[in-house]
Amino acid sequence: MSEPETLPPFARGAGPALPPGTRPVKPRDAASLVLVRRNDAAGLEVLLGRRAGKHRFLPNVYAFPGGRVDLEDKSHTPVNDLKQQEKDRLLKAGCAARDAAALGIAALRETWEETGLALGPVQDGRLRPDLSHLTYLCRAITPVESPIRFHARFFLADAGAAQGSLGGSGELLDLGFRPLDEALRLPLADITEFVLTQIGKLPPSLQPPRTAFWRYRQGRPVVSWED
Repeated sequence: MSEPETLPPFARGAGPALPPGTRPVKPRDAASLVLVRRNDAAGLEVLLGRRAGKHRFLPNVYAFPGGRVDLEDKSHTPVNDLKQQEKDRLLKAGCAARDAAALGIAALRETWEETGLALGPVQDGRLRPDLSHLTYLCRAITPVESPIRFHARFFLADAGAAQGSLGGSGELLDLGFRPLDEALRLPLADITEFVLTQIGKLPPSLQPPRTAFWRYRQGRPVVSWED
């Protein structure tokens, strides 16, 4: 792992310190999916939606579909497993072998619920996730000052592999595919801004040459590269 570098352009400022004697909340495993497609006129486009104002975590900002890993995700059997390269990258990033598939399943399940787009067949109202479409991008841990914390893994997939039409549960509003330059002008969390910037640097194959670990030090974001 390389030495961490500070990233002041993405900093949003340190949050309030924890009260004396308060222990940080343990981060919960979570996963997000970055769905992309190519547009002849606009170039690469990415799917984003606005989190409703009622959300306790990051209300009113634009985000990728995703959420925490549920117990059912850990027992669900996918149609196809993650590609070996993606498994290896997750393992190198400290993910337990038994949890790698659960993260991919959570990313696809949440995407289907929140957007109506399914990567894998839907049978009897239930998604059978196809993890072979996923590319692992990076991971991030919410700052210790936050009362809600996640250890989130971000996956990338080609929207051409998805079935269905945009709709979903209504948890994400104003859903749509947006060119990267337009997406970067939306209200974003710092990690979302970072992921979008990294996607813009990917080669035509959309295979990341290395994967990032984003976390916070004294309220400021830092990133290290894990392969």
